Amino acid sequence: MHDVRGLDEFAAVEDHLLRWHAPAFGRPHALSEPEVSADGSQVLVTGSVLDRLQGVPVPRLFTVRKGALVPAAPSDGASRGGRFAPDGTRFAFLRAPHGEEGFQLHLSSPAEAEADAEAVAPAEAAPRAEAAPRVDGTVEYLHWSPAGDRVLIGVAGNGADLSGGQGSGTTARTGPGLPTWHPTVESGVPESAWRTLWIYDVTTGTLSPASPEGVNCWEASWCGPDRLLAITSGSPSEDSWYDSTLAIIDPSDRSHRDLLLSQVQLALPAASPDGRYASVVEGVCSDRQVMAGDLIVIDLASGARSAVDTAGTDVTAARWFSPHRLGYAGQRGLDSVLARYDAKTGAVTELRSTSRSSGYRYPDAAFTSSGVALVVEDAYRLPHQLVRVSGTSAEVLASVRHDGTDYLLSVCGSSAAVSWEAPDGLRVEGVLAVPEGDGPFPLVVNIHGGPVWAFQDSWSMRYPWVPLLVSRGYAVLSPNPRGSGGRGQDFAGRVVGDMGGRDTADILSGIDDLVGRGLVDPARVGLIGGSYGGFMSSWLVTQDQRFAAAVPVSPVTDWYSQSFTSNVAGWGKAFLKADPETPGTMAHTRSPVLRASAVRTPCLNVAGALDRCTPAAQAREFHQALTAHGVESSLVIYPEEGHGIRSYSAMADFLTRVTLWFGRHMPA
Repeated sequence: MHDVRGLDEFAAVEDHLLRWHAPAFGRPHALSEPEVSADGSQVLVTGSVLDRLQGVPVPRLFTVRKGALVPAAPSDGASRGGRFAPDGTRFAFLRAPHGEEGFQLHLSSPAEAEADAEAVAPAEAAPRAEAAPRVDGTVEYLHWSPAGDRVLIGVAGNGADLSGGQGSGTTARTGPGLPTWHPTVESGVPESAWRTLWIYDVTTGTLSPASPEGVNCWEASWCGPDRLLAITSGSPSEDSWYDSTLAIIDPSDRSHRDLLLSQVQLALPAASPDGRYASVVEGVCSDRQVMAGDLIVIDLASGARSAVDTAGTDVTAARWFSPHRLGYAGQRGLDSVLARYDAKTGAVTELRSTSRSSGYRYPDAAFTSSGVALVVEDAYRLPHQLVRVSGTSAEVLASVRHDGTDYLLSVCGSSAAVSWEAPDGLRVEGVLAVPEGDGPFPLVVNIHGGPVWAFQDSWSMRYPWVPLLVSRGYAVLSPNPRGSGGRGQDFAGRVVGDMGGRDTADILSGIDDLVGRGLVDPARVGLIGGSYGGFMSSWLVTQDQRFAAAVPVSPVTDWYSQSFTSNVAGWGKAFLKADPETPGTMAHTRSPVLRASAVRTPCLNVAGALDRCTPAAQAREFHQALTAHGVESSLVIYPEEGHGIRSYSAMADFLTRVTLWFGRHMPA
């Protein structure tokens, strides 16, 4: 159906979203980027704010006062990424005032923010901010120098690639109006695509370039008072990130030297305040900014490198909070873990392990100078809350709970961790959400992206269709097949060279297990997933005809054409270990479009026109292959979306089509 807005189902879905979010319009409905001052007396957190059910949520910076989240930055526009100066007298953050594109560095004083917040009602508070000199591009992150006299910023030019986790596309700004006939022109890598480092001197108010010419800096931090630690590559293309190196940069002469090269991926560079120790996370990774791996610590004085024994935890965040102590967060199985590491003794002290989620994609944390942690916690039946963890105690500082979250809790059913044995004996885990009542239920298998990412028991399972489907009477299984994070590098690496192989059996055996337990009706099983989940939703229907309906979102369906149209084509070929020019490699044998004749499952194929990771043509290819073989198929391409559906302007339409598709082919 071309336009669903006049249908009763659209009105029902829109009402569901309004009942969920409208009570918190203008207030945060989700939290991320926790930050705490060195002495633990002050906190910051980024809240996602909707003012109405349109567009994407706006990030805004908040602090906590008397148990409530109050604005910590001007509310006209977006703000995020707050970081306290080492002495806690001020904080820096990123801000994009209303009507402006791209984030810029701003600074504020906690005392001024508190005074401004006291002057007016919390919902109307508008703290002041001091703007640093503008840079040409958008600032993605910031770090204070150990002395607190300078701020390092990472700047993406106005044409830099966005990762799939950021929605794909580029940072390109809207330029002067061109006639509608004007062509899109590409000719190599534009100068505006580079990511560079700059240093803002707080005392003099000057901004200086810090990174070498011809070096792309994906992430960076201070390494003592005068050096920088960065993840670098010789090209700014998104594909180049997968072969990046860890480097030391001297901003005084903008020189650099490689410190660590890896056969896999590197991310999350950090260093002790005195510059003695450096750390980085190394692991098999499929998406920039979605890293879970081994924690590597380097003694820069001796050159010795060591892999920290994290007791099976995949590290997803790390910060040095003293000259020799580092705090980290990570995922182990389905659990979130907080721990401290002492570089002098090599000792690891685990602070907390919980079944709750503690980060937007993976666990995240900030630490005080004594090692007290600040995290955002949530679960399927627990809205986001800001929590301070000290020793064995956990104190809730603030929560986003409101009438809308109470509504969702009344309809979203319950969740439980589940596990099963794959055909080769490997144990596979997942989270099962079910409605009230007894089974067997119709089942929708919700497959995550990556493939190296992982579900935890989290609020709405991070996808709005999960509680919506449960409210309609469906069970939803969110599995972590081999290749998922949280199970160590051997487990993650098992998908490399085998996407669509044994991971297929991992998912099918999970369905069989639930059917065998009497929880699931085998005649009503469907699939939904985005990115890698979109590929698997397309692939599984070519391997097994049990599925009643499928909704592949942002899929790869033809690895051959993907190799010549995607901005991460090199990653795809490496993860498949396939050469598209060689007939018979996995670029051909693992392409769903080339097995469309085996499909009997109706498929709703969804894509975003701005997607550079998995271009919309991938969904079109599968749709046209299915229709050529007489299989029911529908193609939906959202003109303003990239990798996934993020705008609430499109979300109600998308969710309506999802519920109609499953309701038609496998009604609850």
